[in-house]
Amino acid sequence: MHDLQFYREAFVSYLNDFTVAKEPDTLYSPINYILQLGGKRLRPVLTLMTAEVFDTDYKKAMDAALSIEVFHNFSLVHDDIMDDAPLRRGKKTVHEKWDINTGILSGDAMLIMAYQLFENYDNSTFKSLAELFSKTALQVCEGQQYDVDFETRNDVKISDYIHMIEYKTAVLIGAAMKMGAIVAKAEESSQNGIYEFGRNLGIAFQLQDDYLDAYGNPETFGKQVGGDIIENKKTYLYLKAIEFAEAESKKALYSLYNSNTEDQISKIETVKQIFDDSGASNATKEAIEEYTNKAFSELNSLDIPESKKDVLRQFGEQLMNRDT
Repeated sequence: MHDLQFYREAFVSYLNDFTVAKEPDTLYSPINYILQLGGKRLRPVLTLMTAEVFDTDYKKAMDAALSIEVFHNFSLVHDDIMDDAPLRRGKKTVHEKWDINTGILSGDAMLIMAYQLFENYDNSTFKSLAELFSKTALQVCEGQQYDVDFETRNDVKISDYIHMIEYKTAVLIGAAMKMGAIVAKAEESSQNGIYEFGRNLGIAFQLQDDYLDAYGNPETFGKQVGGDIIENKKTYLYLKAIEFAEAESKKALYSLYNSNTEDQISKIETVKQIFDDSGASNATKEAIEEYTNKAFSELNSLDIPESKKDVLRQFGEQLMNRDT
């Protein structure tokens, strides 16, 4: 097996060959633009790596990996429209650089292109990939809708939130890994096991992202620290604070999350103090550890050589030990 950087570079090279000029330019230029904006390429790298975990050349999983990346970026194009976001990875979003109609149509085309990539596999593999993809894509849409709904709900429970981030984020990580196993024609139990490893790691990853949004290093985090607090997002930290906080602090938190004060720095610091005093920050770190351990437990049960488990474990540890 290779290291993550090798898979990433191999995938980017394949992606560059995919993003060629086509007509009409007004449809395909926005697609090529979003696909070439960069990013960690985490999901396609996982697909390639998993294929080799199950003794198959990573090159055979390249189209499945590309499908995952095209779908992920399709969802970003439409999410940015829904959020009216001006920037994506430091550059103009598609709907800002072109217009909303272009963003919608180019996004639609990307979803179709993602499916088309499965046509490069034999019938059995195509069927398995398409079934997993359809299920996952619908779950991602459901997760996005839950996220939108939660903005106006005051009765969101911890279980609701975990379900939302599972669908919005974690299932796509699980699916990326399972696709590699499908291409490798691994046993069904192994396919399901690697999916659960990725899904649980995905939940842990999103919980950590929530935590770092409040407590990350401002110089290296890559986006504004405290952004979720400014936007009044009901993250795991917020929900745990509502569960644990004393009545006076809970009332203050409700008030802060129903306001749009101009003194954002003061709001962030006050909310973080409530997170700390209530025990919400520690509870969030415990939840991150819980889901990371669940992922590693799934990994331990996989019928693969210990050397390959070590590679996946190292990847998981690297992913979860970030502080930015």
